[in-house]
Amino acid sequence: MRYGATILDAEGLRLTADEKALFREAAPFGFILFARNVDSADQLRALCDELREAAGHDCLITIDQEGGRVQRLRAPLARDWRPALEHAEAASDPLRAMYLRARLIAAELHALGIDSNCAPLADIAGTETHPFLKNRCYGSELQSVVDRARACAQGLLDGGVVPVMKHIPGHGRSSMDSHHDLPHVTAPAELLRREDFAAFTALRDLPMAMTAHLVYDAFDARPATLSPVMMEVIRQDIGYDGLVMTDDISMKALQGAPQTLARAALDAGCDVALFCNAPLAERAAVAEAAGAMNATAQRRAEAALACRRTPTALDTEAAEAELSALMGGQVYG
Repeated sequence: MRYGATILDAEGLRLTADEKALFREAAPFGFILFARNVDSADQLRALCDELREAAGHDCLITIDQEGGRVQRLRAPLARDWRPALEHAEAASDPLRAMYLRARLIAAELHALGIDSNCAPLADIAGTETHPFLKNRCYGSELQSVVDRARACAQGLLDGGVVPVMKHIPGHGRSSMDSHHDLPHVTAPAELLRREDFAAFTALRDLPMAMTAHLVYDAFDARPATLSPVMMEVIRQDIGYDGLVMTDDISMKALQGAPQTLARAALDAGCDVALFCNAPLAERAAVAEAAGAMNATAQRRAEAALACRRTPTALDTEAAEAELSALMGGQVYG
């Protein structure tokens, strides 16, 4: 079947009749979960089953479970993790610590019916990075960010969870929060290619990526999510041929009707539009405007779904003990 070119969300703990009808018609590629969708393990598994049944296919269900401030699942359903930057910097072996963290997160998600995580971040932290992002980053140096992001992605994949790397082609130079404002990056093109974009080039084999709602002044006056110029950078300069999903098009960095933004993002070259936290009528309008994936997006979507492997064996107690030793006993937030 041809998937709808959207990732949508649900209002509550179970689907309403109207949501079921919309999702049956739209057949979205996937869904994203929020804290409002979470009550218990049994409830969450039931919601995931409902979402897939309504969509009419074994769709992707993703979540923001980075750790620290950005994690939708909390105790007792999931461990409360430290922010990623603090976790990596405190570890005696940061790569192993990031792998084990991601592998344990994947086990938590997979047990609940969730098969994707919006991580790792390949954004490089700098002196100007806005506080909303900075301690979510994995480091301030290109190679360490790449290596830690690779370790995180592998931990998720080994746990049967599809990673979505953020925020292509690089959010680290933003001094503003794109949830509320449209940031401009004024760095010259060559510097961006050599540092920020290079992180994503090194990770271009990963199956999914999420866009940055940033304007890169050296390239285009439009936000990257809506910019054919920046999508050309992502596809050609960075060489990324995985599935590109937008960051949430309801964020205040973007201005306009959500259905217009969804269509503009897809026309620019994104494969799927993420739209969250809106009334049913707006979700329906976005689904209609987005329509079905084109053939290229469908190919990328199927390749991403094929990464949902059977999890490798995990000795949870041994993994926790090893991680605690690497972190000097200070593992969780």
